[in-house]
Amino acid sequence: MTEIEGRALRYILKTEKALRNLRIAHRSAVIEETSIIRIVDEAKRYFEDAKYYLGRKEYEVSLASISYCEGLLDALRMLGLVEFEW
Repeated sequence: MTEIEGRALRYILKTEKALRNLRIAHRSAVIEETSIIRIVDEAKRYFEDAKYYLGRKEYEVSLASISYCEGLLDALRMLGLVEFEW
């Protein structure tokens, strides 16, 4: 098994477990702006990681990092909490 194959398998298994145990909270919540800012800041850190690892020619890690970044941003957009265009 190649390194990238093993990494992908670990990510898939970890995510599969999370999805299997995921529960939807049945309550309405008001999301504070500080929480949104924290998530955007986390997305920015993943973005910076992606650029860093790209520069180090660690393309798989770079790809994973930018994927996390995009996922956070998409989730915020889907919830109507941020606006942007790709």
